Formats: sequence, structure tokens, C-alpha cells
Amino acid sequence: MTEKMKVLLVAAEAFPFAKVGGLADVAGSLPEPLHEKGVDIRTMIPLYDKIDRKKFGIEFSGVAFDVEMGDETVEGQLWCGKFSESEIPAYFIECAKYFGRTGIYTDPKTGEAYPDDGERFVFFSKAVPEALRGLGWSPDVIHANDYQTGLVPALYRLTKPDDKTGFLFSIHNLAYQGQNKKTILDQIGFGQDQAYPMGPFEFFGDINLMKIGISFANIVNTVSPTYAKEIQSSEKFGNGLEGVLKSMSDRLFGVLNGIDRKVWNPEVDKHIPYNFSKDDLSGKRMCKAALLKEVGLPETKIDVPLIASITRLADQKGFDILLPIMEDILKEDVTFVLLGTGKKEYEAAFTELAKKYPDKIAAVIDFRGPLAHLIEAGADMFLMPSRYEPCGLNQMYSMAYGTVPIVRKTGGLADTVTAANLEKNLGNGFVFEKYDSKALLTIVNEAVRAFKDKKGWHRLQQRAMEFDSSWEKSADRYIELYSQALTMARWSD
Repeated sequence: MTEKMKVLLVAAEAFPFAKVGGLADVAGSLPEPLHEKGVDIRTMIPLYDKIDRKKFGIEFSGVAFDVEMGDETVEGQLWCGKFSESEIPAYFIECAKYFGRTGIYTDPKTGEAYPDDGERFVFFSKAVPEALRGLGWSPDVIHANDYQTGLVPALYRLTKPDDKTGFLFSIHNLAYQGQNKKTILDQIGFGQDQAYPMGPFEFFGDINLMKIGISFANIVNTVSPTYAKEIQSSEKFGNGLEGVLKSMSDRLFGVLNGIDRKVWNPEVDKHIPYNFSKDDLSGKRMCKAALLKEVGLPETKIDVPLIASITRLADQKGFDILLPIMEDILKEDVTFVLLGTGKKEYEAAFTELAKKYPDKIAAVIDFRGPLAHLIEAGADMFLMPSRYEPCGLNQMYSMAYGTVPIVRKTGGLADTVTAANLEKNLGNGFVFEKYDSKALLTIVNEAVRAFKDKKGWHRLQQRAMEFDSSWEKSADRYIELYSQALTMARWSD
């Protein structure tokens, strides 16, 4: 194409405006390398109440519109801002009824998802074309992400049959599919007759927004090559959509996420007290001392291996196999720091462990961004024993800081971490395959033993830091997929 390709990335969250999980990191990090490669890239997310409009310079565009939601007409507004230190436009859909709340996906008072979750994101999806019409800007490709925007391709394909917009749909986590009762079709405006068996809207008698996105997009991708294979292989990974995905395997790709090296870089990180590099790791030891002090672990443990975990406390993240062996791990000469929130029984269990072993484990049941940076910089090892992991970012953050990952071989972890052999100077982490507590304990003990080989460990840290986790290659691949989606849309009947 001689002109810039115009792409709108729509998502439920984007860093730095609103963040819950890895989707926000992708939606916030991918636009810059695309922009640098000549793509006219813009983003659109809901304008949640918690977004600081003044901080990000978000202003009303003058565009207001109505969205029909069944028997009700709901007004929306388009607000505009820019990414920090960038000219990349960021658009926001304002609607107090659906987004003027304390939480993004869940109600902080109950810890549960909002009961009108489906309705909220049906509104957002229907607002996208209305906002673009008012803006007077038409993208060549719309890049939709996860079930919250799964309806967008269907709205265009079914209500604008002559429209030649291309659609890429990205699956970040197939476990969350946006399942709703058939009545949601009344708010979508298509009628319940669309819920015919085996059709793109129907899923075991319900409506599945993820399936809709997969079915109506020109191209579908997941966030790692291994996860793209896994989700077609069995119900274990496909969550009931494996047949749909396998049937369109020629249009399904895996593109590994990158990380924002302006944010996650030990040489320039402003959230850590001492910067360091692959060639001079002295600052990492000082960060470790600062971390021990910050979380209340004995500073005399500076030479003891420090294992870290920053995560959501959930079965998916491996806590059902980690918790039973935590005391076995703590019998070794190690320390452990946990940062995260999640399932209440895991929060309580780790809180109790921290009380029982105050010189061994610190459990911070919270999420603090600056502390996450200090943990990545100060820890020796990072534990990710995930049941499944579409891509994973923390293993890449860890490697960038010379913090050696201990992971299960699944999804993006399998694509980024290779088994270490200190004698042969191979690998960048420690990997186990069987999903059980015994296999996990074995690999943790292997890493703890390897830590004693100071020269071998130092070389292992350097190999980890050499891993290319930039967005450069991934951005090129996304441009290829955008081009494919656009070509398919233009040549479709």
C-alpha cells in the first residue's frame, strides 16, 4: 500500500489508562512499534470512571451518539486523548450507565463480575461504528481483542454487507468467553433466531461473544505459537471452542507478545533504586538488599536464593500444585516473596505461611506497580507453574532483569523459556512438564542447587537477559496479518 494503513485497535483495557491484566499491556505497548513502522494506529477503550481524564489530557470530542439497546436508547460520547509521550491517538467511549463505576470488570464490593457484563460490552461494541462515524475516520482494519469486542466484526459483516473493513481478532485468554443468555440478542438487535444450533452465535444453548469474534473475523490470532496449537488440540485448552478453531486453522496464527522495554528495562527503570545491565549486575544485588528490606525479610539473607511470584492467585496460575509443597520449598535455604491477589483461600494460606515463617516468606496480598518492578529487579528466580499460559509476560520481564524463570512447559512459557544446562552454557531458565506438585518441587530444588554455582548462574542470568523480548518482530507479524485481513475483506463476496 502506498498510503498508510489505518488500524483501530479496540479493547476493554489499555495501559496506562486502565489495566487489569496482560491485555492492557499489549493494547498499550503494540501501538508504538506499529506507529514507528508507518501504520496509522489508534486505540479505543471504554472511559471507565477510574481513568484520570486530567492526567491523560482526555477531552470531549464533540461527538455524541445513541445506541439502541433493546427497548432502550442509551447515549454515548467519544472522548479523545493520546498515549504518554506520543502522538498516537487514544479514543474513549463514555457512558455513565455502563462505565461510570469503581471497577473495570468486577465490583470491588463483592469481588464478583458485574451482572450486566455482557450488556456493557455489547454497548461498547455497538458504540464503535457510531463513534467512528461521528469522528469521520474509517480504518482499513479493526483489531478486536477478546470477548469484550467479539461482537464488533459481526456488527459490520451483518449490518454493512458492502463494507470492506478487514478484521483481526486476537485471543488473549480463551477461558474467558463472555457467555450470555439468548436474551442478549435482543440488545444486540439481531433477534433470537440467530441462536440456531451450531451457528456462530450459539454455544451450548447460550450466546458466546468470543465465538462470535472468532467466527466473523477474517484472521484470528493468539498471543503465542504454542497456545495457537494447544487451543485446537483438546477441550482442556479449547474450552469448548476447539472444534471451531480447528475448522479455521488456516486462518489462525500465534504471535508472541513483546514487552515495553521503555518500562521494563533495568538500565533505565525509575522504579528501582539501582540500575544495572547484562554486563554489570552489581546493581541487581543492591536491588535485592532493598527488596528484602522493603518486604520485611532479613537482610542477612542476601546470599540465599530469593524466589518470587507476581500473579493472580488462581488455579490457572498453578497455585493448586504450589500450595501443597510450599512448606517443602521453605525447608530449603531459600526466601520467597509473593505479590498478588485472587482466590480468597490462597490469599489466606499465604498470609498464614508468612506468619509461620516470617524470616522465609513475605506475602503482599495487593498489587503495587513500583513493588512489582523492585521484585523483578531484586529476585533471583521467578516462579510461573501455570496450568496454561496463553503468552505470559512476567517470564519476559524477569529475563530482562536477570531473574531466572522457573516455568511449566505450556503456551507462551514454552515459546520463551528453554531448559538450563549450566555445564554446557545452554538455556535461559528451568522447565518442567507434568502438572503436579512433585514435578514442581523437583524443578524448584534443581534451580536452588544451580544457584550455588555462582559462575554458571551468572552466565545463566546473562543468557536470560539476551532474550529478544522486544515488539519489533511481533509488530512486523501483526502488519502482515492486518494486510491479510484487509485482502480477504476486499475480495470477499
